[in-house]
Amino acid sequence: MRHLPKTAARLFRRFWRGLREWCGDAAYETYLRSNGKQASPTCTLTPASFYVEQLNRRYSKPNRCC
Repeated sequence: MRHLPKTAARLFRRFWRGLREWCGDAAYETYLRSNGKQASPTCTLTPASFYVEQLNRRYSKPNRCC
């Protein structure tokens, strides 16, 4: 019974992290982590330019719905 608050907080953090990953809200943080692990230092994008790159990547593919 003493561990219930810690367990509930841990479950909530895990749920919140999963929700952010699912909706794409944590994409920039993931990008920063993966960019920091690369051997060669590259130009890190700002949040605004990262968002534009994500949009371009998403909508540059051909749309075959019609």
